[in-house]
Amino acid sequence: MFWIVLLFAQAAAGPTQIERGEALFTQSCAGCHALKGKGNAVGPDLTGVGKLGPAAIAMSARSTVTQYVQVVKLKSGATFPAMPGKATDKTVELFDLSKNPPEKQVVAPADIEKQTGNDKWQHPPTAEKIEASKLADIIAYIRFAASNSRKTVEPDEVK
Repeated sequence: MFWIVLLFAQAAAGPTQIERGEALFTQSCAGCHALKGKGNAVGPDLTGVGKLGPAAIAMSARSTVTQYVQVVKLKSGATFPAMPGKATDKTVELFDLSKNPPEKQVVAPADIEKQTGNDKWQHPPTAEKIEASKLADIIAYIRFAASNSRKTVEPDEVK
């Protein structure tokens, strides 16, 4: 009987911060980032970042300009923020970040008019103005997935 009461009490308590963070990560981050075998490796894998402190992870999540994102203008006239992928002499992979999840395009190098640094695209936590409590949940999950840390991340740590 004790175990049944304990199970009901745990179920009534709701999801843990790590569970909430995993759901948010899957919904918001996994379209671009891989972590512990989940998600897409369009952007950087977050395993290494997960070993940092909450404030450092929050700073990287809120970065508005990244070294990886470029603005690509095709000769067809299409312009979009892109994460470059594999390139050969005949093809270039570009992940169109104006789509969610990013859409892979494969183009010939000759079809690219120019590639410039990014000055407009913003990382989704900044663009969507994600609230500190949700960012804390995501960071708690990233830290758990990367280093098995179960330490609670407070919203004040990520503001």
